[in-house]
Amino acid sequence: MANSKYEYVKSFEVEDEIMFPNLIVVRVGGRHFQRFSEVHEFEKPNDEKALKLMSLCATFVLQEYPDIVFSFGFSDEYSFVFKQTTKFYQRRASKVASIIVSFFTSVYVTKWKEFFPEKELKYPPSFHARPIVCASLEVLQEYLAWRQQHCHITNQHNTCLWELVKSGKTEKEALDILKGTQKQERNELLFQQFGINYRTLPQMFRQGSCALKTEVEDIVKYSENGTPIKRMRKDPTTVHSKNIAGRSFWNEHQSLLKELGVFTKDVGKINSDYIRSFLFESKLMASTWIVIRIDGCHFHRFSEVHDFEKPNDEQALNLMNSCAVAVLQEFPDVVFSYGVSDEYSFVLKKDSQFCQRKASNIVSIVVSFFTSMYVMNWKAFFPQKELKYCPAFDGRAVCYPSTEILRDYLAWRQVDCHINNQYNTCFWMLVKSGKSKSEAQRTLKGTQAQEKKEMLAWFGIDDYNALPAMFRQGSSVFQDGTVPDENGAACYKVIVEHCNIIEQSFWEEHPGILE
Repeated sequence: MANSKYEYVKSFEVEDEIMFPNLIVVRVGGRHFQRFSEVHEFEKPNDEKALKLMSLCATFVLQEYPDIVFSFGFSDEYSFVFKQTTKFYQRRASKVASIIVSFFTSVYVTKWKEFFPEKELKYPPSFHARPIVCASLEVLQEYLAWRQQHCHITNQHNTCLWELVKSGKTEKEALDILKGTQKQERNELLFQQFGINYRTLPQMFRQGSCALKTEVEDIVKYSENGTPIKRMRKDPTTVHSKNIAGRSFWNEHQSLLKELGVFTKDVGKINSDYIRSFLFESKLMASTWIVIRIDGCHFHRFSEVHDFEKPNDEQALNLMNSCAVAVLQEFPDVVFSYGVSDEYSFVLKKDSQFCQRKASNIVSIVVSFFTSMYVMNWKAFFPQKELKYCPAFDGRAVCYPSTEILRDYLAWRQVDCHINNQYNTCFWMLVKSGKSKSEAQRTLKGTQAQEKKEMLAWFGIDDYNALPAMFRQGSSVFQDGTVPDENGAACYKVIVEHCNIIEQSFWEEHPGILE
């Protein structure tokens, strides 16, 4: 990070580390997926293709993150269990949850066409995520039993509901019929009225789906005499079981025993209130500005794989800007955002009650929606480039108590933008002139701003300030007046500007942003 007088704002960041020996679970759930399923005409009560898409996303998550050893999901939710000794991103709750939900979202959008070739994504799907802190293996066991029980109860209810609707009942009438019914009554209703034996329905509907890692033998190469050289690798596999929290299922999988431990007894009666007490949730301080800052995960590699222009790829930056615009259009409580390179900061108004100011919900939803837009908009900005793998972002929430401190935070980010861009412009000019990357780094080590300006002059850049403002000053996204929507109603116009937000003049010209 660049050093500046604004660096003090980092002191407002709060650590949210999940301490050992707690087990970490991240639960991902669809945001407004009832509407999403209706708009995209999912089959009721279960759309097999939609469930298989969710299952594929879970499998990809296990492939991408070796510290995740087990997952369980149904409908529009998945729970991911980390190994006991994980140090994944140093166990910071916000970073762990945001990365998982971002990558999950990225896979969901990327793989949509494989499962729904005839259906266009009509709007970006998004998910929320929350960490669950399990104090012991017994708590994890009970948590898994609770989620599978919820899967069964929900599926049984929904199967009855939609059979009644298909028979001619209204949805309200069907809900009234089912109100207060017990498991056995619902089973009898299905069998007697519709000839359905609930136990014969697909396991995926009744029991949910698990993904775990099994060891398989892999031929890595052949010796000179043709003998195969083999090694073991861990591959995710999807399984179904009527009792994922039972000893008989858990203890037969060596990967679970090794990374998490042995279930010593089966779960009796499930106390859901007890399990909810382990849901990791922190509310952000009232009457403070909330900033959600997102950063690309391993975007140095991502930019190389996708041949981004150095030191700045205008299309890549405009893609990021388009996602930021979409965030402001989707979430009215976001009043301003500032972005540079692969990062964006989103400012929520001081009195925002978005997600009841629950940190994990706010961060995960914004990160997920941003990721969804990034993948969906990729082709608009890179029509000749295929997305070679799924991008992901991480996020965090920070509260700033005053407008002055918030502006200092934004100033810090813009100062950082300037210093990093000046350095990177010099660096890539040196590399393009024939120096190696290490030689370029040594040349720039310890240089000051004036020296870098003189260096740029050697390469024909006499005036650094003549470079595109977006590269030097980053991008500011905010509401500016109103425009009519497709129905003629007034809606906020969101614009992107590349300007100096450190100076007072910008805020005087736009007094409504931080009012």
